[in-house]
Amino acid sequence: MRKAAHRLAGIALTLLLLGHGIAAMAATSATPPGNDIERRVAACIACHGREGATTNAGYFPRLSGKPAGYLFNQLRSFRDGRRFNADMTYMVQHLSDAYLLEMAEYFAGLDLPYPPVSPASDAPPAQLARGRQLALDGDAARRIPACVQCHGAALTGVQPAIPGLLGLPRLYVSSQLGAWLTSDRHALAPDCMADIGRRMTTVDINAVASWLAVQPMPADPKPASSLPAPLPMACGGMPK
Repeated sequence: MRKAAHRLAGIALTLLLLGHGIAAMAATSATPPGNDIERRVAACIACHGREGATTNAGYFPRLSGKPAGYLFNQLRSFRDGRRFNADMTYMVQHLSDAYLLEMAEYFAGLDLPYPPVSPASDAPPAQLARGRQLALDGDAARRIPACVQCHGAALTGVQPAIPGLLGLPRLYVSSQLGAWLTSDRHALAPDCMADIGRRMTTVDINAVASWLAVQPMPADPKPASSLPAPLPMACGGMPK
């Protein structure tokens, strides 16, 4: 089922790429052409949903409202080979930093409501309890910082470049944490999430992904403007 879903998403993406003339985006340019940003990012909707809000596919992450710095870093990582996804790489491999930044700022500026989160979970209570512990307290014995130390007390992200962890499909969260664990995903050095991911087990990953997936969005889901304390470790892609 998952392979079929990915095949269908790939077909939809290809059709949109053709239908919206996205091939024009492949021309290397120092500056993005024109002010038709809505048309130029239309292909993103094939996987990420209307105006960058996540779909019900259970895998693709929401784009709207995330910090522009985070989105920009991820687009560059797909272009430069630190992250791996055939469709994403095809779309951005020839785009300039200026173009990618314009795309990131467009999605960051969208303010769309989050769908209701169902509190029901098929994860056992002990697994959810472990996930809550990792998210709120971490695991000091294994040098795993709490998610809230970097992603904000409300777990909605922090400006300018730390993403929120709520409102994401469980499968997406677990797969991305797993990619850090297996070294299939990388970030700008120092790669703090790779260090954290390698300290986690698959049990930890499933636990924290399961707990995050059933947490309701706070009244204000926007990223925090800053953290109350310094990051517990140096992370690349963050302002000096």
